[in-house]
Amino acid sequence: MCCFKKKSKKALPAEPSRVKEKNMTNKVKACLETVEAVIQEGRYKDSWQSLAEHPVPAWYRNAKFGIFIHWGVYSVPAFGNEWYPRNMYIKGTPEFEHHRKTYGEHKEFGYRDFIPLFKGEKFDAAAWVELFRNAGAKYLMPVAEHHDGFQMYDSELSDWNAAKMGPKRNVVGELKTAAEAAGLVFCVSNHRAENFWFYGGAREFDSGLKPGFQEPYGYADPGYNHKEQTLSHDIHSLPAPKEHLDDWLARNCELVDRYQPKLVWFDWWIHNLSFKPYLKKFAAYYYNRALEWGAEVAINYKYDAFLYSTAVFDIERGQLSGIRPQLWQNDTAVAKNSWGYTENNDFKNPVDLVCDLIDIASKNGCLLLNVGPKADGSITEQDRDVLLKIGGWVKVNGEAIYDTTFWTTFGEGDTKVPEGSFTDVDRAPYTSKDIRFTFKAPFLYASVLHWPTDGIVVITALKNKSKHFLGLIKAVELLGFPNALRFTRTDEGLRIEVTGRLTTEYPVCFRITLE
Repeated sequence: MCCFKKKSKKALPAEPSRVKEKNMTNKVKACLETVEAVIQEGRYKDSWQSLAEHPVPAWYRNAKFGIFIHWGVYSVPAFGNEWYPRNMYIKGTPEFEHHRKTYGEHKEFGYRDFIPLFKGEKFDAAAWVELFRNAGAKYLMPVAEHHDGFQMYDSELSDWNAAKMGPKRNVVGELKTAAEAAGLVFCVSNHRAENFWFYGGAREFDSGLKPGFQEPYGYADPGYNHKEQTLSHDIHSLPAPKEHLDDWLARNCELVDRYQPKLVWFDWWIHNLSFKPYLKKFAAYYYNRALEWGAEVAINYKYDAFLYSTAVFDIERGQLSGIRPQLWQNDTAVAKNSWGYTENNDFKNPVDLVCDLIDIASKNGCLLLNVGPKADGSITEQDRDVLLKIGGWVKVNGEAIYDTTFWTTFGEGDTKVPEGSFTDVDRAPYTSKDIRFTFKAPFLYASVLHWPTDGIVVITALKNKSKHFLGLIKAVELLGFPNALRFTRTDEGLRIEVTGRLTTEYPVCFRITLE
């Protein structure tokens, strides 16, 4: 094992003593010594060459659909989005003004004063997991620690966690137990990298923060350009100090040892050049530990934080325009405006999310879909409605998603999916010509993303003498509907005519038997 609106300030711990700080530093040091020993003795070394030999798990390739959970102290103010803890300290933002009007001056009521109000009294891990299972998810990923620096799990490296404060429950541990009991693969995400500069605005006025490291507010002192860091995707942006990097590595290795997640997701700022040696050490440690467990594991990264084939690429709120031979993932949210709960979340149409799932699977990807529970631990009816409607479609058509792979082409149609991050609401509507393919021998699945009113579908990729397939089409079946159909193969395409009307907003899937 790695080492281990009224304020209520009296429920918070006193400022840590020098003795306690020294003890925490010693625990980090001991943990890092363990990391070095595991790497030294293990198969995987902290080099890109070694890490590139690590295979992508079979369970991950087959799962296709997972649930992300952003639940933390930021669900208490429930204003703006999960970046409330940062924005509340930046003058001129709506969050700054809202905080002053609602809670008073920052030095009297800071972000950490929300912690006693984060009670989670309705949190029920088993009920959450049952909802996610009914939505069709195969893996589950709670946020273990967000940028705000508050851990959602029991830790020996910090007292600022949900097991010791707020709900006083080991949220990550409870979700792991419930997920594995229900047959879902358990995963975690860690966003601590950004904690270094996340509260930078609080050090530009009399906010009550002291100089130096202070939990949960991180390390950054006055003079550090926190505004630049917010939007920077430059690996040469200002580096994090060794103290933060050491702490980041120790916390993540403790998380791995305590909860043995099968997937660890990182947010974007790990691409900063100062993190590169630490990323390699973490990956080598994690991959070696997984060998000890006899488990298949993976790491998610954004941009070029990890090198190709050493971990699994992830795109935030965006997709790809074509097939990526290496497995990839899209993380997006049920809400358009926020990852965490707010009182004004703008929810996506479940039809659009089903289309996203199909499009992503056709391009060799997985969809990680986020929900944001309320501070009391309940999940809103709007979230539940979206998830259960997705689950209804998946229950009928899941064979076209799970355990499939990409085909010779991802699909056809005129609608273009913009490639890159933050394009999830910048989409043209799909038409009846937009078709996506997935494959599981001997079946080719063709999902029509918008059903035509005349009931006639023409698949040009399956025309006579097609470059995509020259073999025999033995049968065509319609999933989920009793309607009869007939098909013919011509020089224009595979023409499928379905009798009667199909009244549905959702994609319609054909199972095509190939020979």
